[in-house]
Amino acid sequence: MTSDLTVRIGDVERVLPTVRTGNLGRVPLVEFIGDPEFTNAAAQALLPLIPAGTEILLTVVTNALPLTHELSDRSGLPYVCARKKRRTYMQQPLIQDVPSLSLGVAETLWLDGPHASRLRGRQVAIVQDVIASGGTARALAKFVVQAGGTVSGYLAAFRQGQPPLDVTVLQELPRRVP
Repeated sequence: MTSDLTVRIGDVERVLPTVRTGNLGRVPLVEFIGDPEFTNAAAQALLPLIPAGTEILLTVVTNALPLTHELSDRSGLPYVCARKKRRTYMQQPLIQDVPSLSLGVAETLWLDGPHASRLRGRQVAIVQDVIASGGTARALAKFVVQAGGTVSGYLAAFRQGQPPLDVTVLQELPRRVP
């Protein structure tokens, strides 16, 4: 038997299925890809929470990308996206390893050099769909520092547990679901 979890953002309600992942047991699965109504509701709710002085947003593919795109569209702030695979066209990419406790596997993130240069001298807000251990957020923050920018803050639609970062979120999700 699986336990689903119902969340509400504004007027939009979603039943999140739970999935087994890594060492955490069952966790709620947040999906923004393919759900514009849910994505738009989260972006609208996050809009007033963007840290003051932010000049650009930074995210990672995949699920956080539509959320960041909608947040960019509403705020007028540009965004940059790190990838989970090296692409052949990348020029002098920055590379960060991410030990993901949530997924139970390590990942490598890649930020194309020309994209990294857009962070130089700028206040950068890191945007994610869900922050659990904070590993991905810390890796993104390292990109900002390597590129010569400053992290203005961390935004996420949801948080699971207590990552060791000061993260602005819309809602808490349980760390585990029975």
